[in-house]
Amino acid sequence: MALMKSGWLWRQSSIFKRWKLNWCDLWIDGNLVCYKSESRRDYETRVSLKSKCITVKSGLECTGVSPPEGRPRESLLMLYLRDGSTVVMCANSEDEALAWELTIMEAKRNPVYTYDPYDDSYQFVPMNSHNAVYISPGYYGHGGGTHHILIHRDPCDGIGQQVALGLLAGMATGAALRSLLAMVQIL
Repeated sequence: MALMKSGWLWRQSSIFKRWKLNWCDLWIDGNLVCYKSESRRDYETRVSLKSKCITVKSGLECTGVSPPEGRPRESLLMLYLRDGSTVVMCANSEDEALAWELTIMEAKRNPVYTYDPYDDSYQFVPMNSHNAVYISPGYYGHGGGTHHILIHRDPCDGIGQQVALGLLAGMATGAALRSLLAMVQIL
């Protein structure tokens, strides 16, 4: 698999809205992966642009968000996802944000091709609304049926957000119980 773009981007966390510096890789298959470091050992977030991303905005189009301290507003980048959430990032400059936006839009619409050895050519394969790709391996009358290739969602995708929300709920419950116990001891 080939990289389309990679580099350092500031990414705003979804829970506490803090800015973190992440190494980001945009792969040709439409996955945007943000890592803690350039070594690419532990990733913090991954977004499948083809199935989850609705639109991308950059610069002054990004409303309701402040960039990290010392960064211009023109360097903001926002991904709007199908579940209603957003991924907010910030590049080092306006030009870099625009380059990321254009590359993300290209990765989002990159088509799927299959190789036909009989014609020595590549054929475009459309994806339907169920994220299924249908490929017919043979010509009409030359055998072969239709194969279904399903593109499944990664079961671990989004688990970090669930853990963070669970920790936040646990802290809130602990604080409530602590105040309740303090009131009981006073009585």
